[in-house]
Amino acid sequence: MPIYAYVGTDASGTRARGTVAASSPRAGRDQLRAAGVRVAQIKPVQSSLWARSTSWWGAARARSQWAGAAHELSMLLRAGISLDDALQTLASQYKGALRDSLTRLDAEVLAGRSLAESMRDQPQIYDPASIRLVEVGENAGTLEVVLEELAEFRQRLAEFGDKVMTALMYPIFLLCFGLAAMIFLMTGVLPPLLENLRETLDEIPWPTRVAQAMSQVLVQHGIKILVVVVGLAIVVSLALRRPAGRRFWHRLVLRLPLVGPVLVKQLVARVSMIIGLLLRSGIPLDQAVELASRSTTNTFMQDILNRCHGDLTAGRDMAASLAASGLFPPLAVRVFSVGQDSGQLDSMLTRLGDDYNHQVQLASTRMTALMEPMLILVMAVLVGFLLVATILPILQAGQMV
Repeated sequence: MPIYAYVGTDASGTRARGTVAASSPRAGRDQLRAAGVRVAQIKPVQSSLWARSTSWWGAARARSQWAGAAHELSMLLRAGISLDDALQTLASQYKGALRDSLTRLDAEVLAGRSLAESMRDQPQIYDPASIRLVEVGENAGTLEVVLEELAEFRQRLAEFGDKVMTALMYPIFLLCFGLAAMIFLMTGVLPPLLENLRETLDEIPWPTRVAQAMSQVLVQHGIKILVVVVGLAIVVSLALRRPAGRRFWHRLVLRLPLVGPVLVKQLVARVSMIIGLLLRSGIPLDQAVELASRSTTNTFMQDILNRCHGDLTAGRDMAASLAASGLFPPLAVRVFSVGQDSGQLDSMLTRLGDDYNHQVQLASTRMTALMEPMLILVMAVLVGFLLVATILPILQAGQMV
């Protein structure tokens, strides 16, 4: 439903401004007139709100703020504040895409739509699991309780973070910095130095000859190499945008040595916590698996969960489907099997997620502790080789003087 911003005066003559959801400007004026507001100006704002909300950076930031907003919304509802007033209060507190989103939710709730229906129109900010939980809370009359659980769940997922990528950031930075230093030495230091020493020395030391050959390749063909690298990056980026390429990449990453098992545990932990929360809120297992699939960005995991959903719908065992995927560890498969039989699947999945999260933290810390000294050693050897290749001819020329 379109949203309109209005400026006018209320029954007491005080200046009033805000937004209203209506099918047309005339319908918006009629709604405001019935509420005692005399409209001076009304104009559509949906396009600007949608553009800001759907921008990549704005949507990502709004998703990260949603956990805190859900907790505050639950607190306001527990205090007896109506849903529309609570949304309006939150909208005045935040900035950017989330403020626009909350303003839009407030306007649509005032127009008679449910909160879950309004959230469903903004999939770039609210994930399917959050929308379904809010819908359950509205139908059961326990929206404030569900929002509190949702806020705690989102905060725990935020604590999960992408620990593997975070652990790899410093080694990657170190590698990039070392390569930049080597390229600078080979292209900016060695060529003029060797040019001056070529007339003095009869024979250049072998480390210097090796460094000189590498330097000539970079100087003569550096632009071509850069073009090839950029071209490959563009091709890979375009391939990853296609479903087949993205699925291949997601599967390949999970099969990598050292990093793959840690990524698998992190992914399984997130899926387990999502399904556990949905089950605890009274959502059937097949719907919980479907929502977990839609809330997962890894396409390989999505395919597995979609097959599990199909097996559950057909009345087959979910644990067998997970075991056949080859991705879920035996412990996770056993937890699903025992949890279904005992009727305690929600609590067991939550404990599994916590346990795997702890294992991911330990593995990430160990990985970083192992990779940092290895990269430092490799870069020290490479940069040291270039320094030796640079200093040797200087020393040799000094001895000849």
